[in-house]
Amino acid sequence: MRFVPWQNIADWKCIACGYCCKLYSVVLGFPEWLRIVKTFGVEKTVAGLSHLYIKRADDGACSFLCHFGNTCYCGLQNMKPTACKLWPFKVLSEPKYGQARQAAFNYGGRQLFIYADALCSGLRYGSPT
Repeated sequence: MRFVPWQNIADWKCIACGYCCKLYSVVLGFPEWLRIVKTFGVEKTVAGLSHLYIKRADDGACSFLCHFGNTCYCGLQNMKPTACKLWPFKVLSEPKYGQARQAAFNYGGRQLFIYADALCSGLRYGSPT
């Protein structure tokens, strides 16, 4: 996993490859977990020591990953978790992956540090558009 500062990303577009759903576990906030449990049942989630997650399918992918030909899509479109909505970006309060100046972003008077997962094929590098 390699993260690059947002100021190195010219553009991003989801290409529906499903890579993010196959590689990463989705951390859920309690309200997100509750919505999923009410709709699909508790068996679609799993509890870790300090977090709640979407359960992974037998092939290791998110259990809500769907396929239509070569296109992947999320079965939770109407209640997609925040972690999925933000991916491939990570919004942090500290510059965890270095290059703090390029990652810094001021939002509502608060300095945040935004990085993009370089493994995402939908990233286009360059100056932000």
